Amino acid sequence: MITYKDAGVDIEQADKFIEQIKPFVKKTFNKNVITPIGGFASAYLLEISKYKEPVITSSTDGVGTKLKIASILGKHDTIGIDLVAMCVNDLVTTTSKPLFFLDYFATGKLDTSVAVDVLKGIAQGCQLAECTLIGGETAEMPGMYKEGEYDLAGFSVGVVEKEKLLDGSKTQAGQILIGLASSGVHSNGYSLIRKIIELKNYDYKQYIPKLNKTLGEELLTPTKIYVKPILKLAEIVDIKAIAHITGGGIPANLIRVLNKDIKAVIKQESWEIPPIFRWIQEEGNIPLQEMYKTFNMGIGMIIIVEKSDLKKTLEILKKSGEKPYVIGKLEKGEKSVQII
Repeated sequence: MITYKDAGVDIEQADKFIEQIKPFVKKTFNKNVITPIGGFASAYLLEISKYKEPVITSSTDGVGTKLKIASILGKHDTIGIDLVAMCVNDLVTTTSKPLFFLDYFATGKLDTSVAVDVLKGIAQGCQLAECTLIGGETAEMPGMYKEGEYDLAGFSVGVVEKEKLLDGSKTQAGQILIGLASSGVHSNGYSLIRKIIELKNYDYKQYIPKLNKTLGEELLTPTKIYVKPILKLAEIVDIKAIAHITGGGIPANLIRVLNKDIKAVIKQESWEIPPIFRWIQEEGNIPLQEMYKTFNMGIGMIIIVEKSDLKKTLEILKKSGEKPYVIGKLEKGEKSVQII
């Protein structure tokens, strides 16, 4: 007789895992969550009375090969923050308020200590974004992943007033580009970084004087979550567009929120580029243009406002604990992003 457990799937272990994560998942709950943990579906009471025309928004994403570094170092407690950040930072580019988040954790054999650490990070990310970790899926799939490997994906839902929904249609010449400092590499470009480290025979536990920390510490720094400062700003300032700087860097992401006859002109010396990017460029002998096409280069978000709102915007962002830089402006011309 062969059981499911003999085939590599331990249902009892999965049930124990659910019990372990309940306390910190519940910390993300609010009065709108009307179903308990463990059901087939989760229910969230949508309070729409304060909206004239509520629009539901959504975003899904993963963490990419940053997971490989977490596995090599055996440090899994912050990777969940990255997962939440990648989704909610996309949502907030429309000035949506994230309502809830769901995760998908897949592995060959469930290691509850690893999975619990990952879920703790996800719960922490949800608290930073002020949204609820309403549900998720833990999939144990023997043969699909090597021992110790796992994959993560996330999904978030938000809401925004229709008249405040941003889609890039409000961008015009003369508007100002404000960059918000990133916390580091965030969650893009890790395949290139890992290749450099492999070719140069670096160790992730190796201390790098230029970084004043080990490679692993630097590269596992969680993606910054920008939800609270941006929503606070949106209450006061008429934001014209927001770009989340992820894969493809500033050029590929900023162009997504520009009108067809608008070009963005960015001064590359207008903000402080974190040391990690200088280190990557030097060690990999990477052209600067390629760096800008791959990494955020120290700018995690770009907010576009009217020149008349610039002073007010900078004050609000600084009070929210952000590091804003005036990095450029919009001009008439063929739709493009120029970094000069």
